[in-house]
Amino acid sequence: MTPHDLDAAGEHAEHSHAHAHGPVPVSRRATRLTLAALIPAAVVTLLGLILLWPGDLKAEPWTGAVNHDGVVASVKVIDCADAAEPPVQTPEQTAPPVCGEVVVRLADGKAVTTTIPSGPGAPEVEAGDKVVVMETESFDGSGVITYDIADHDRTDGLWALVLAFVGAVIAFGRWRGVWALAGLAFTFAVLLMFVVPAILEGSSPLLVAIVGSAAIMLVVLYLTHGFNAPTSMAVLGTLIALALTGGLSALSVSLLHLTGMASEESLYVTFVNADINMPGLLLAGILIGALGVLDDVTVTQAYTVAELASANPNLGFGGLYRAASRVGRAHITSVINTIVLAYAGASLPTLLLLTAGGAPLGEMLTNEFLAQEIVRSVVGTIGLISAVPITTALAAMVSHGTTGKVTPPRRSRPRPADALEQAWGLPPEQTTPRHPSPTGHDHA
Repeated sequence: MTPHDLDAAGEHAEHSHAHAHGPVPVSRRATRLTLAALIPAAVVTLLGLILLWPGDLKAEPWTGAVNHDGVVASVKVIDCADAAEPPVQTPEQTAPPVCGEVVVRLADGKAVTTTIPSGPGAPEVEAGDKVVVMETESFDGSGVITYDIADHDRTDGLWALVLAFVGAVIAFGRWRGVWALAGLAFTFAVLLMFVVPAILEGSSPLLVAIVGSAAIMLVVLYLTHGFNAPTSMAVLGTLIALALTGGLSALSVSLLHLTGMASEESLYVTFVNADINMPGLLLAGILIGALGVLDDVTVTQAYTVAELASANPNLGFGGLYRAASRVGRAHITSVINTIVLAYAGASLPTLLLLTAGGAPLGEMLTNEFLAQEIVRSVVGTIGLISAVPITTALAAMVSHGTTGKVTPPRRSRPRPADALEQAWGLPPEQTTPRHPSPTGHDHA
């Protein structure tokens, strides 16, 4: 074999490898259809953010208790019979009360003395613990200030967990993990800077949730997975499934006469701001909760189709759809149990309370609090089920190129922009493999 034959064989193998594992060609018409759907969605989302963006919330000045960080210096336990004000033990308290004094050194260096916390859920403290001390002034106008230990200071522990989480994500995901963390930061920014303030300002909770969810999805999915055809199909599938979920949620809340005020937190929200639309707030919670699982399912389906098309270019639209749907069915059956367990775990104290009350099973299930959780689970699951065939069909249509003829490449040489496109996750331009001719010249 001559050196020229070796070079030609190597070049042919290199092109064969690139063809087997490269991105699937996307037709020009499919690209136009994708942009025609995504660009209006992005424009509408941006306009929604501008129109609904909250102004400066005017909070009333807080004149009540003031919290201080401190460290427990000493704990002195005494007999409750010798205490100046013996604590009253309720029938629900099985453990005997603990009496005594705690000396806490505040962050400014001041040492204060308070009683040992008592009662259900009271923090147990010992010397060296970091605590939060609440300073209150008497209501009779005498100016007497008292100090009470409100809670443990968990700042250091939470920061340690956050750093461990960041380290694990980056160690496993590398640069993709970094982009995922950036997307998570953007999600929190949208929730804390737009969704919550806009709802408190009086905007429609459902409209705010739709705009916020769309903004999160458009930015996070592209930021995490790159600008490419599978991600675009996942975005389109998520948008359609999210719209179906929102419509079904609104219908369910209306037909079941849910008020959104079944929990103590919801009742307290009405005391803080009576103008909030509580059924709308319930719908907003359902949409935001569904989005967290929807994007997982749609991204999985879109990239499953892309991998199948890359591994077997001879698969047609039907073959891609059927093969990816089998993966989707397996994914959905496991996610259904995940959703139910997640909501059951969050509402476990209420389940225990209702069960302990001895109410019949039918009455328990129709209780508004449990009815809300059932609606969340059922509506979210139906949205997930609809996302699988929608996203799979979109991804199979684009990956197979059935929406039009694949556009031939303009150049056979690599462009300087290829490195930038690959850095952003864009597929490189499709080229036709070159084959050596008997004369020693390459022909496209």
